[in-house]
Amino acid sequence: MSEPPAHSGPAAADDDGTTEDGSLLSVHEVIDIVDEDDNVIGTSPRGEAYARGLLHRCAFILARDPAGRIFVHRRTARKLVFPALYDMFVGGVVGAGESYDATALREAEEELGVSGLPQPTHLFTFRYDRQDQPGGWFSAVYEVRVDGPVRPQPEEVAWHGFVTEEELRQRLAEWEFVPDGLEAYRRLVRWRAER
Repeated sequence: MSEPPAHSGPAAADDDGTTEDGSLLSVHEVIDIVDEDDNVIGTSPRGEAYARGLLHRCAFILARDPAGRIFVHRRTARKLVFPALYDMFVGGVVGAGESYDATALREAEEELGVSGLPQPTHLFTFRYDRQDQPGGWFSAVYEVRVDGPVRPQPEEVAWHGFVTEEELRQRLAEWEFVPDGLEAYRRLVRWRAER
C-alpha cells in the first residue's frame, strides 16, 4: 500500500462555525444527550455538547471489501473532533431521535460514498471517555461488507485505502489514529478472540 500524503493541522474555526476556507462544520447539528446508562435525557447542538462534555452516542462501522481487507482513511483537517488523524472505522454521531442502527447505515453509505449497503451488523457497544478533555460517548461498533468501489466524501475523507489485518497492525505503530477508533479496534480484537 502506498504511503498517504502528508497532512496539515486542523483548520481554524470561526465563531459562525465555518473554517478559514468557508466550509461549514456540523456544530449546529442536534444530537441526543444520554445518561450513564445510555438513556436519552435531552438534546443539544453538537458543538455545545462537545464544549460542555455532554455524554452522547456514536456509531462505528468497520467496512471490509470482498477480500476481507479493512477500509482505512485519514479524516479531513476540518473535522470537529480528531481532525487529520487516521481511522479504521467510518461512522459518526447519532442524531436526535435516530437509532444506532439507522446511524450506522446512513454514516457508512455517506462516508464510503455508496448506496444499497446491507444493514451493518452490530457487534458490541462500549463507553469511551476522552482523555484530552471532559466528555465521552457510547460507541456502538458494527461491521459491513462493501462489494463495489467506494467514493468517500472529500469533505470527510482526505485519503483512503483498503488494507489487510497485518498491514493495519503495522500502520498502528506508524500513523496517528483517532483514540476512540483505536480503542474500538482493540476491543474488537479482544471480542473476536473471546468468541
